[in-house]
Amino acid sequence: MKDYYKILGVPPDASPEEIRKAFYRLAHKYHPDKGGDPEKFKEINEAYQVLSDEKKRREYDAARKMGFDFKGEFGGETPFGQGFDFSRGFDFKVSDFEDLFSRSFFEDLFEEFFQFTSPFKRKKRKAQDILVEISIDLEEAFSGTKKEIEIKKYITCPRCKGSGKEKGSGFIVCPSCRGEGRVKEIRQTIFGSFTKTTTCPQCLGEGKVPAKPCIKCRGEGRVKGKEKIEISIPAGVQDGETIKLKNKGEAGRRGEKPGDLYVKIHVREHPIFKRRGDDLFCEVDVKFSQAALGDTIDLKTLDGEIELKIPPGTQGGKLLRLSGMGMPRFRGRGRGDLYVKINVKTPKRLTKKQKELIKKLREEGL
Repeated sequence: MKDYYKILGVPPDASPEEIRKAFYRLAHKYHPDKGGDPEKFKEINEAYQVLSDEKKRREYDAARKMGFDFKGEFGGETPFGQGFDFSRGFDFKVSDFEDLFSRSFFEDLFEEFFQFTSPFKRKKRKAQDILVEISIDLEEAFSGTKKEIEIKKYITCPRCKGSGKEKGSGFIVCPSCRGEGRVKEIRQTIFGSFTKTTTCPQCLGEGKVPAKPCIKCRGEGRVKGKEKIEISIPAGVQDGETIKLKNKGEAGRRGEKPGDLYVKIHVREHPIFKRRGDDLFCEVDVKFSQAALGDTIDLKTLDGEIELKIPPGTQGGKLLRLSGMGMPRFRGRGRGDLYVKINVKTPKRLTKKQKELIKKLREEGL
């Protein structure tokens, strides 16, 4: 079975944003129109089509965990023997059984076949994550900065502080699950009837509900609102980089963990400096005499103004490298370099004396 995570070079718990970035990076590298490997590109695209689709990824992860040969359907090697095909002799598609790859389904299925039980694991639910995008200048990316944003989202209910109950009241046993935090449902499948155990939707697995729900949030523990969040952007951040702020996403319902906030950074183009990775590039114009005889000129950098030495005999188009004067390395040590392209400026108009001097230089072989 192909390891789609390895193909894209991301961990199994990679976020959708990390998967998308990995795909675009590899697709750009291996695209056939850019001289890349067509087979490699096809493999990368196949991996992205599965991992970028929430449902397909869930099925792939389940098949990977259980040892199936994932092909988008139930073919290939399975725990029941080499070459056994679930779909053989049955008229159904994967889309007809969305939960067939779920953990609970396989536990119930194996319990029927092999007569063993698996304890119910109450998993703490998590609220939804949020993705926002902000733009900064190159100077801000160079030095690092802080930005305050205001986002509309679910926030913790200010009345009940997220408890979901009115002040002075308590909790009662959940009437749906009778305090167990889980409910059972019977489903009919091609293999017969199976009982699936799931988290109780009313109490969210807690086994209890407010005796008197909060009148503001109606027992949810959260309400729609606005929140101002300060974002610390490290020096050297790259364009397209995503910063994660844990627990700053949507507030969870009573008993749920809050989601995370993902901030995608866009670095605006600079009128003077061009960035390539951690290196910076710029251009300066010098006179013919400066290029021929050498000189020292003032150069504005992101660090401030410095003196740049032009070596004698500098040719037009030459790149002068200033080590360690580029961008700070994001989440790393050191800095990139600054490359200065020298443009030798040819005068359009010359005085009579200048023309005579140049003619003499030409006679001297210059």
